[in-house]
Amino acid sequence: MPFDSATTPELVVAFVLGLVYVPLLLAITQALGLYAIIKEQEAQVFTLFGTVLGTISEPGLRFPLSYFGVKALLVPFFGKRYRVSTALRQYYLRDQMVNSEEGTPMGVGIWYEMRVTDPVAYLFRNANPESSLQANVASATISTLSNLEMDKMLEDRHQLSRRVRATVSPLSEQWGYQLGSVYIRKVSFTDRQMVNNITDKVVKRLVQVTSAMKQDGDNRVGLIKSETAFKVSQQMAEAAATRPAVVGAALNAIASQDQEVLNAVMEVMETEQLLHSNAVLELLPASSDILVQVA
Repeated sequence: MPFDSATTPELVVAFVLGLVYVPLLLAITQALGLYAIIKEQEAQVFTLFGTVLGTISEPGLRFPLSYFGVKALLVPFFGKRYRVSTALRQYYLRDQMVNSEEGTPMGVGIWYEMRVTDPVAYLFRNANPESSLQANVASATISTLSNLEMDKMLEDRHQLSRRVRATVSPLSEQWGYQLGSVYIRKVSFTDRQMVNNITDKVVKRLVQVTSAMKQDGDNRVGLIKSETAFKVSQQMAEAAATRPAVVGAALNAIASQDQEVLNAVMEVMETEQLLHSNAVLELLPASSDILVQVA
């Protein structure tokens, strides 16, 4: 559609008025309660003359007239609208003081999460539900962990966390919210001197265990060496015992074939034994009469 110079100013004025009055009109209609915008993980509670009309928790553009009838038009003047977040919330309580069965003071850190499930109860059954929840979780933690053995307190944290949640959950449901996961995250010693004593004991125990392991290793190595030496000596003894039988069998075979060869072999063996014995030999000629002279 073509625009002429006469209609252009009118369009500009209409555009400007639309930018100004349309948001203003929407704000007025929302203030009068004709519609409400519900966000994700949010619930809106409507009250009139101190009485709860109802709750709208479905996200999107909603019209209270379709939920509460004509009474919804009176809420902006004689009532109130509350916005309650139903998102998951997480908290961490640090250094909750407990005493073990041995009388050791310890600090416990506990992590938990909660979600609002009943916005009306959350708003009107407890003046400060979040602080009340923290107090209940802290008291349940202290009552559950107090006078327990230190080993159990340090090792069975998953089971103890479930006990804390089971203790707090019934009361939290009455106040309009649901307690989610509960986990005892940290258990620490508050007495510095006790920490130093435990550290010294742990170091000494580690040194003792290390030395015991080293001694056990040395004992095992020594046992292996002795067993190996025994087996080697046994094999050498067997080999040394086998040698005379082998040599004797060979000499018997030679003797059965040729006596002269046997005599030669015996002479060679005798000569070899003399050489290995490092004995001092004095060789005399066959025609020498030294022995006769000595006699």
